Amino acid sequence: MIYSLARNFLFKLDAEDAHDLTIDLMEKFPVISEIFPSYRRNNLKLKIGNNIWATPIGLAAGLDKNCRGYQFLSNLGFGAVEVGTVTPRAQAGNPRPRLFRYIEEESIRNCMGFNNEGGEFLKNQVRLAQRSIPLGVNIGKNKDTPDELAYEDYASLYQDFKELADYIVINVSSPNTPGLRSHQTRESLEKIFSALERKEGEVDLYLKISPDIDEDEIDSIIKVANDYKLTGIIATNTTIMQERGVGGISGKLLLNKARDIRKACLTKMKDYPNLEFIGVGGFSSYEDVMDYWCDGGKFLQVYSAFVFQGPKLLQDLNKAILKDMELKGFNCIEQLIEHYHHIN
Repeated sequence: MIYSLARNFLFKLDAEDAHDLTIDLMEKFPVISEIFPSYRRNNLKLKIGNNIWATPIGLAAGLDKNCRGYQFLSNLGFGAVEVGTVTPRAQAGNPRPRLFRYIEEESIRNCMGFNNEGGEFLKNQVRLAQRSIPLGVNIGKNKDTPDELAYEDYASLYQDFKELADYIVINVSSPNTPGLRSHQTRESLEKIFSALERKEGEVDLYLKISPDIDEDEIDSIIKVANDYKLTGIIATNTTIMQERGVGGISGKLLLNKARDIRKACLTKMKDYPNLEFIGVGGFSSYEDVMDYWCDGGKFLQVYSAFVFQGPKLLQDLNKAILKDMELKGFNCIEQLIEHYHHIN
């Protein structure tokens, strides 16, 4: 009811103005989040890498670019919150308007271009965050960094956040930074991962990939992730739909394409049991979650559905999981997910 009223007002505003206002309110009034029951229970906790998520459902990067709303968001029922994308230096991003809603299709088109306050600002924000659930940091390159020097941006940010973040995500898959997706090749990824000089026991590290790739590219990405001992893969980022205009599409319009990539990744990753997997892209209901679990997934993230459904999305998902566990006689989330893994 509360979010429904707020949404009616916010959706009359320009999409980016509404987003900025929402983040401002989250930052100034985190106590408001306490009116929304989270329905988190101890039996929903799951371990991934070196982290324990409060539920298997996290918040994807992009909503809270500068970690201004973490205290609010961490109370809502998410299992983990990912902030960013952050670049070494602050940048304004692409010209406005650059954020568009497709309300009927519960989807979003964004052409933001990694607008953020930069690494130094985010370091302070992450340092001050009172952790109740894992806080991930999604990192990218500055637009004016030459492609051949992109590895330097990732290396500097990795060093900045390796002792602050609970996990770090390498973002080479946004369609809104020219040339960024070219870094999904094995050669470019090896250059980036080598530059990190990552040591055993350091922060969990993930690679976020595009939905607009083919089977050979998936094979190459998984192999290099395994070779460099990453924690796992996150799939997928937004997709390009030329008929909708420039930018990346997220939400329900992304679901089918993202699901195909996720299924391909999960099938191929059976040969790499040390790699974890986090699904993202188009999830908006418990039916979507069950389908993902049937495909072999476990952890997932949401973003666009949260914009359209608000805190009720987390309430509905967590309640549905708890009810499903009760009906099937399971004591913990691991048993439920394992059940769905054996359906297909």
